[in-house]
Amino acid sequence: MPELVVTALLAPSRLTLKLLRAFMWSLVFSAALVAAAVYGCIALTHVLCRPRRGCCGLPRRTAPVCLSDPELGEHCFLTLKSSGLRLHYVSAGRGNGPLMLFLHGFPQNWFSWRYQLREFQSRFHVVAVDMRGYGSSDAPRDVDSYTVDLLTADIQDVILGLGYSKCILVAHDWGALLAWNFSIYYPSLVERMVVVSAAPMSVYQDYSMRHIGQFFRSNYVFLFQLPWLPEKLLSMSDFQILKTTLTHHKRGIPRLSPNELEAFLYDFSQPGGLTGPLNYYRNIFRNFPLEPQELATPTLLLWGEKDTYFEHGLVGAISRRFVPGRLEAHILPGVGHWIPQSHPEEMHQYMWAFLQDLLH
Repeated sequence: MPELVVTALLAPSRLTLKLLRAFMWSLVFSAALVAAAVYGCIALTHVLCRPRRGCCGLPRRTAPVCLSDPELGEHCFLTLKSSGLRLHYVSAGRGNGPLMLFLHGFPQNWFSWRYQLREFQSRFHVVAVDMRGYGSSDAPRDVDSYTVDLLTADIQDVILGLGYSKCILVAHDWGALLAWNFSIYYPSLVERMVVVSAAPMSVYQDYSMRHIGQFFRSNYVFLFQLPWLPEKLLSMSDFQILKTTLTHHKRGIPRLSPNELEAFLYDFSQPGGLTGPLNYYRNIFRNFPLEPQELATPTLLLWGEKDTYFEHGLVGAISRRFVPGRLEAHILPGVGHWIPQSHPEEMHQYMWAFLQDLLH
């Protein structure tokens, strides 16, 4: 068929897709402006209620001692083959078994896996990374350095750079979004997967279109599309919005000590410390609309019934995308978003049972 004819036949579809994307971006930025007004009021209220803290976050001069706890492992750096970036990671149990790789979410870092590093280092080589833009890992400034494709390639480089051909991938929140993507495009590198509190991006997209409540739960995503303003709002009154997110009596992490809270705030308080993590969100709509994809990696999915950010109806939506028999899903009653830290014992029990046949 002549190229001109093919172009003419495809023209309506291409025009429709462009119009759909333009409409989507208009909605996104409209929602971003509304979210900015709401979060601006919240941040201003914090400043007025705590005037001594001022409008800017206070840079921490010394890292909290819990970040150097030797029981959690050895601090190392790995240069990634694809990008040349250097990632920081904490490693324990090398030689004890297969690689168990942990990917954290926002607003956290490798330290969010402290309970799991202690629990599994006797039978696995456990590695918790500071992902690109976080903590002591390299943090490019430009938004285009945080596309899903580049972040997914980082995972491949970590596995191969550590000398392994496959791993057990354990991930939460943003790390879990990337883990889903990684399991689709690099299935041979994932032996098993443990996913906590996150859906594949295509599932999240389709579910949100049918359940408007999910958009309201994820309102912060729209705020984070804007340049510089989210960094300013999150840092006001010495990072009070982040503090509330992590310590709220209903929505936060139970029993989080002041020292542990500082383990997360320390890196965000450094100059530019929030920009890399927020750039993840600034790329989240780049590939809209996404095509449905079949999921086949053997996966343990853990979800909190009281998750503030994601409806548990997403669990059913995820299961419908799976090859039969490959997904084991559990909704934990009365549990929120931060399962690896709020309910580590329950998580560990499910993980040991799920991985039992891999142990010798």
